Amino acid sequence: MSYENLRVSVADGIGTLTIHRPDKLNALNSATIDELDRAIVALVSAREVSGIIVTGAGRAFVAGADIAELAALDAGGARELSKRGQEVFSRFESSHKPVIAAVNGFALGGGCELAMACHIRLASDLAKFGQPEVKLGLIPGYGGTQRLPRLVGPGHAAQLLLTGEIIDAAEAARIGLVNRVVPAAELMPATESLMRQIMSTAPLAQARILDAIRRAADAPSSSLFDLESSGFTKLAGTEDAREGTAAFLEKRTPRFSGR
Repeated sequence: MSYENLRVSVADGIGTLTIHRPDKLNALNSATIDELDRAIVALVSAREVSGIIVTGAGRAFVAGADIAELAALDAGGARELSKRGQEVFSRFESSHKPVIAAVNGFALGGGCELAMACHIRLASDLAKFGQPEVKLGLIPGYGGTQRLPRLVGPGHAAQLLLTGEIIDAAEAARIGLVNRVVPAAELMPATESLMRQIMSTAPLAQARILDAIRRAADAPSSSLFDLESSGFTKLAGTEDAREGTAAFLEKRTPRFSGR
């Protein structure tokens, strides 16, 4: 599958998706969002892919939406663009395979929203984060008003959204927007190492965990406990669960099959 604004590769079970519009700081236009849709669907469905890393080319992860495209929108076009972005980013969030954002540089507006749609975020010490839409008389349109409070709490989210301020990677880690900050040169090795650590665990259990986490923000706690119990019950009868417990008792590395 060919892409104009993305670079997609697969190696050792890891699919790497790189947004590649370096001359535009990887700004998200409609064509790039459509390519992101095709790419995430392809990677999630590929049997040889066990985990997905999302990053950007050059000095940006994604510096935001394509402002020239935004400026030309009427109300109908804006709604269509917002709904489309939400749909595509939700594919990242709902992936049953782990998705890690390796935030190499500017993650502003839609870029911050894309990073938040990934399950885990690692950041270069050069990365910058923000939702500056309010400075354009807008609000985030790709899920930012919903995901940001869940990650950092309503107070921090309100400050970022209402001021449009841009924060560095250290502050992003302090408030819980990113999991870890590493030197720029170590970002991809650290991300790949974390992904390999995740990939050594049982894939069926991974999928259940990700599904439970995704539903946690929307469901009452009683139903979440039921969901957790249901998932535990179903996994207990799998070959992977038997292999995992046997390997622990036998003091050896488990060999998971995904069954």
